[in-house]
Amino acid sequence: MAGRINDDDVKAVRDAVPIDSVVSEYLQLRNAGGGNLKGLCPFHDEKSPSFQVSPGKGLFHCFGCQEGGDTIAFVMKIDHLSFSETVERLAAKAGITLRYEEGGYNPSHQRGERIRLIEAHQAAAEFYVHQLESPEAEIGRKFLAERGFDQDAATHFRVGYSPAGWDHLTRYLRGKGFSDKELITSGLSQDGRRGPIDRFRGRLMWPISDTAGEIVGFGARKLRDDDNGPKYLNTPETPVYKKSQVLYGIDLAKKDIAKASRAVVVEGYTDVMACHLAGVTTAIATCGTAFGNDHIKILRRLLMDNGSARVIFTFDGDSAGQKAALRAFEDDQKFAAETYIAIAPDNMDPCDLRLAKGDDAVRDLVEPRTPLFEFALRQIVGRYDLETPAGRAAALDEAAAVVAKIKTSSVQREVAVQLAGLVGILDQEFVVHRVAQLARWARDKGGDGRGEGRGGRGPGAQDRRGGAPHQAVQAPTAPSGPALNLRSPAHRTERELLKLALQKPVLVSPAFDAYGVDEFTAPPYAAVRQCIEEAGGAERGLGDNREYLVAVMDAAPNNTVRSLVTELAVEVFIGKTIDETYAGMQLVHVRLRAVDRRINDVQGSLARLGSNVAPEDLAAAQNEVWVLQQYAQSLRAKGADAL
Repeated sequence: MAGRINDDDVKAVRDAVPIDSVVSEYLQLRNAGGGNLKGLCPFHDEKSPSFQVSPGKGLFHCFGCQEGGDTIAFVMKIDHLSFSETVERLAAKAGITLRYEEGGYNPSHQRGERIRLIEAHQAAAEFYVHQLESPEAEIGRKFLAERGFDQDAATHFRVGYSPAGWDHLTRYLRGKGFSDKELITSGLSQDGRRGPIDRFRGRLMWPISDTAGEIVGFGARKLRDDDNGPKYLNTPETPVYKKSQVLYGIDLAKKDIAKASRAVVVEGYTDVMACHLAGVTTAIATCGTAFGNDHIKILRRLLMDNGSARVIFTFDGDSAGQKAALRAFEDDQKFAAETYIAIAPDNMDPCDLRLAKGDDAVRDLVEPRTPLFEFALRQIVGRYDLETPAGRAAALDEAAAVVAKIKTSSVQREVAVQLAGLVGILDQEFVVHRVAQLARWARDKGGDGRGEGRGGRGPGAQDRRGGAPHQAVQAPTAPSGPALNLRSPAHRTERELLKLALQKPVLVSPAFDAYGVDEFTAPPYAAVRQCIEEAGGAERGLGDNREYLVAVMDAAPNNTVRSLVTELAVEVFIGKTIDETYAGMQLVHVRLRAVDRRINDVQGSLARLGSNVAPEDLAAAQNEVWVLQQYAQSLRAKGADAL
């Protein structure tokens, strides 16, 4: 695995690649005023542009769907890449050589090696595609035609053919400047008696790409009876190809998977082709291995853990297909998506189904009908003799443990009732109780007792200039909504002050950094104030403003707060002239309201206590009120000079 990318190099990539040039590759931008650009959001459907880009700050934000962030965040979301993949791609675009930490290898060598291996696979794919037109490849073209795939289909999926000779591809790639070591490392060649020879010979070839669309390996299908190899032969594990981390067709399907919140998992290359040609453009397949944890991570990234997301598995109805379905169910609870299984009539796979009954039959096949857990339960229960008490008890023991894994309690209960019917137990509540008991045991065994939330930093900041004392507060970390559209003058002023602290910190520093989190009454705004404090305060923005904004976003406890940070960082100000006078007005209004609230709190407490308050406490409270009233009077008379 690669090490962590050096922080300075990440910053260099952010600075070197203008966000507007990157975003412009995906949508049209036009002037929005205030140095910002606007366009139609690529992350949700809209008729009028609410998506804004701030080239000066290196940020984007959509005021419609609340997506926001820097250049790296944009590429990660739109191309569904990991952080490191995105930085590497942008670094290559900018000509920056990345340094890696904690990885234990020479980074410049490894990065160069990856580029070379990708280039070798791209050259090999072009070679194989060209060879499919050769007389020798007639057997391959016939294979495709018999399965309903014409030349256009082969071209779309870049299907090729590997010649039957020993070293056709090896000699071709040598001629392109690739070394024998690179060819062996790539998995395209293997050691022979007299040097490297082709790994794939006399086979149909499917290129396997990663989510970024870069070819990292191949799947090869046997065509001749005298080929003693396996029916399907895949690229071996290499620095760029890990079979547990690739999905065939993901480069073609990723955008539709994200858009439709739906993925169809099939078993073979021709099944993916058949589905896509039938209009099911969310189909993908594993490459010579079972569907597992790393595949789930890829799909979760695309599905965004959307509650309405669907994953449909198509397995053969034979015993191998049933085992595959049960293996998939073991990982089912790692999805936020609902999972289903689809089995074609007569146990046909999507390719055979399309050939026999047409595109409509394929589209109908993958409509969600049977939940995966229901299929799994039927397979489990079907192994026992339900005519005997012992058989029913054994079936219940195994199946109840499966039902207990269902995350939603209401669904869990409903399925438990179904299980009672499948097993033939009339006492439904007994089964429901048994399932709940197993679920409780599993939680007690696996839980660590820790909450998911992120705690605040404790007491608010004390006013270093003798201002209003602050009570101990905890910064809200889970605001109810991202961008508050509040009409309250207090909230509007708080919003303006935060925008100043993020966009023009020079106008509010150092006074702003003396403001406590509790001086911001809207919980989301209090959370942003906390982020600024954790990032080093607005004073940090006096240097590199982009680095400061990145630090504030990094301090956000969740995506909701992070989205609000980017929104405030690109939103235009209410005022027409943004200067020290305007900034001072916002500082004074926020502080004055905080002082007035404190005065009211203390006076309210005294009124409630009446004669029950101790004389020394009464004196202290009256003195605090007097000090606060003098401070409020000074703020009203002198403005920002009184801060």
